Amino acid sequence: MEKTVDSYRYVDFFTRRVLKAWAAREPRREIPWTPLEKPLEECTVALVSTAGIALATDRPFDQEGERRNPWWGDPSFRVLPRTATEKDVRICHLHTDPSYAEQDLNCLFPLGRLLELERTGEIGRSAERHYSFMGYILQPSVLLGQSTPEMIRRLKEDAVDAVLLVPF
Repeated sequence: MEKTVDSYRYVDFFTRRVLKAWAAREPRREIPWTPLEKPLEECTVALVSTAGIALATDRPFDQEGERRNPWWGDPSFRVLPRTATEKDVRICHLHTDPSYAEQDLNCLFPLGRLLELERTGEIGRSAERHYSFMGYILQPSVLLGQSTPEMIRRLKEDAVDAVLLVPF
């Protein structure tokens, strides 16, 4: 199954051109690197996704707000337990077809693979809580000022040593 992402699906022609030009002008930056303080087989590892994944029993990400205003994206996050499967979640993202993840969540959010790494001893353990944001945030002030610090607080509370970012 082919994964197709259309970042400009709900924007008009003019906005699409502005956004593409804006993205093209973004300077390349060095990616910060922090080495692990202990071996990976002793680390607690968490996943953070930008795919807009929510538990089926949780409040979905606000897609209607984005449809009304394509310059806005829901800056909140959702918490997913380490045991979540495709039966437990829904994908709340307007810019892709969620059907592949509805068949196998691991292709989008590899919780099952992380548990396998735990069982084989390649990582210490999978964190109890994992996180998902929306990946389409053009106005990131709330995301960076509120949501991200709260997620980091929870990661520290869970003694997470390493975070695997699963970009969408």
